[in-house]
Amino acid sequence: MATVQEPSAQAGQKTPAGPEAGVRSRASTRLQRLDGSPVRVVVVDDEASLTDLLTMALRYEGWDVRAANEGRAAISLIREFKPDVVVLDIMLPDIDGMKVLQRLRADGRDVPILFLTAKDSLEDRIGGLTAGGDDYVTKPFSLEELVARLRGLIRRSTAVLAETDDTILQVGDLVLDEESYEVRRGERQIDLTATEFELLRYLMRNPRRVMSRSQILDRVWSYDFGGRASIVEIYISYLRKKIDAGEAPMIHTVRGVGYMIKAPR
Repeated sequence: MATVQEPSAQAGQKTPAGPEAGVRSRASTRLQRLDGSPVRVVVVDDEASLTDLLTMALRYEGWDVRAANEGRAAISLIREFKPDVVVLDIMLPDIDGMKVLQRLRADGRDVPILFLTAKDSLEDRIGGLTAGGDDYVTKPFSLEELVARLRGLIRRSTAVLAETDDTILQVGDLVLDEESYEVRRGERQIDLTATEFELLRYLMRNPRRVMSRSQILDRVWSYDFGGRASIVEIYISYLRKKIDAGEAPMIHTVRGVGYMIKAPR
């Protein structure tokens, strides 16, 4: 594991209560290894849908993510991949997460471990941390909380740098500044709510790609979001009124599939 180098980073803005409460906000700096390569993460869980969701969310952070759904497979993957942090479910179909951790520590691997489990008793939390785990999150959970905890573990244990040239997103004449939380189209300044900003940022990080409603819900609203699925359509309409009003449209609906942002021709 490489020497620690910590960048200065601006903390993510807090999400207000009320209609905006489900939105996630992210620190404006990315983490990477000293050699410039992405942070490496291994996710271990036997729920395929959850593994897919976590993989997508962590890749959105710019990280290199691998996944396993059994304990023995996870041990082999971690030995080969040499991750900077591991998300490890305690309840696995072959050997449990505690045994996985014990074998990793016996190998001399001090990779940080964040336990992920449905168990929420004090005994389970103490057991996981006493066994050598570094943090503990219970299901259901917020993706923002999980990412924030992983960022903290990574900062404390591995080589990280900030990508200082990654705060500006631009599609056509639409510009979003992730550091100042400012948006403009041409010379026109656009005021957005926290949720609108996160939705626009997600679309702009994936220009000319159709993002499905489920992908948007997973990324912009939390994993355990219990609201109406129609919330996506509502916020897309809000964005259109602010971004496309009186100008060539940039936000497009692909009927039956999802939404896409692209520069006008």
